[in-house]
Amino acid sequence: GRKVEEAPVELLFERPAHPYTRGLLASIPRGRQGAQTRRLSEIPGIVASLREVSPGVSAVRGCAFAPRCGFAVERCRTEAPLLANRDAGGTHVAACWEVDRVAAS
Repeated sequence: GRKVEEAPVELLFERPAHPYTRGLLASIPRGRQGAQTRRLSEIPGIVASLREVSPGVSAVRGCAFAPRCGFAVERCRTEAPLLANRDAGGTHVAACWEVDRVAAS
């Protein structure tokens, strides 16, 4: 596995920069809303096997989350993004080529 995001707790919960982090946070149970229970959000697709490389992702390169990511572009399937600073202070890092699109959504 690879680390995809790191930030101080409050910043991570307020502004997640990686689609996987956003998916995990969206799947946290929030309790009841009125008389109905809200259905948990889920990350689409099938978790990749640790024995096999995901279809469409280079065996040597590529983001392992690309097949399940709604923001993925071709570069995500061929080049693994490195952790990079996402804030001026360098306290928030994420490994995503499309981090600006993720933040804008």
